[in-house]
Amino acid sequence: MSILYFLVQQTMFFSIPLLIVALGGMFSERGGVINIALEGIMIFGAFTGVVFINIVQKSGSAINGQVLLMLGVLVAGAVGVVVSLTHAYAAINLKADQVISGTAINMLAPAFAIFVGRRISERGTQQVHFEDWFRFESVPALGRIPVIGDLLFKNAYLTTYIGFLILLVAWLMLNKTRFGLRLRSCGEHPQAADSVGINVYKMRYIGVMISGFLAGVGGLVFVIPTSREFNATVSGYGFLALAVLIFGQWRPLRILGAAFFFGLLKAIAASSSGLPILKDLSITAYFYKMMPFIVTLVVLTFTSKKSQAPRAEGIPYDKGVR
Repeated sequence: MSILYFLVQQTMFFSIPLLIVALGGMFSERGGVINIALEGIMIFGAFTGVVFINIVQKSGSAINGQVLLMLGVLVAGAVGVVVSLTHAYAAINLKADQVISGTAINMLAPAFAIFVGRRISERGTQQVHFEDWFRFESVPALGRIPVIGDLLFKNAYLTTYIGFLILLVAWLMLNKTRFGLRLRSCGEHPQAADSVGINVYKMRYIGVMISGFLAGVGGLVFVIPTSREFNATVSGYGFLALAVLIFGQWRPLRILGAAFFFGLLKAIAASSSGLPILKDLSITAYFYKMMPFIVTLVVLTFTSKKSQAPRAEGIPYDKGVR
């Protein structure tokens, strides 16, 4: 049972950032803007969040670890919004190719993180170190629940519960609010939305900004449980989140299932040497590390024809054209 608990906890660490970032991509694409820049925004968010945490920790502040983590999440999200605005302006106002705009951000992000990281690091390297003040040994009361307590409320991070809260809010916003209906209409038929008084440009901006906030948060949420320093990369998680988004058919609950599926594959890859069943197979660890991306290609190959992507996704909207 201890191995099962360990594997579930590791799956949570890998699944939650995928869930958060994929939900961010959902808001952007439901509004009609493709956000290929999720990877770059994750890097910007993770970098600034870790730098903020590093500065506070070095200052000798007595701030509570969970409060510091929440502040770091807000900083990462805010930076994600700022970066996403550049993509929104290019895609919505300038009507630029959305894939190229997003790719430019993806190329800029690691270069920025390496350059600034080397300037602020005392060792002259790009790695930004932080101390782990954030892990729960056991959540009071909940950690004593049989089975469930060991699975979900021990050796956990607050970011896990933030992820589930974001899922709930995203589902309610998209399916149960006027905002969600308007956003979806802008991604399906923006001309019809405009004809009834909906500001398509405004809705698309909001969708991209929400996407940027969640991608920035997801970057920091990925780094905190899995490392003690940020090295200008999120290991392709932004691109994997796009696969989760497509596999989940742009719907929150399906995205949840897809995130946990890919998160399990990543958890197996990361801990294959410590799992007796896999260790005895004598298969190289590189095979398990390739599996999430191989499965991504296979899934996209067989599901692309049945894709239910928003009809106006990636198509610039011109108010004067009907």
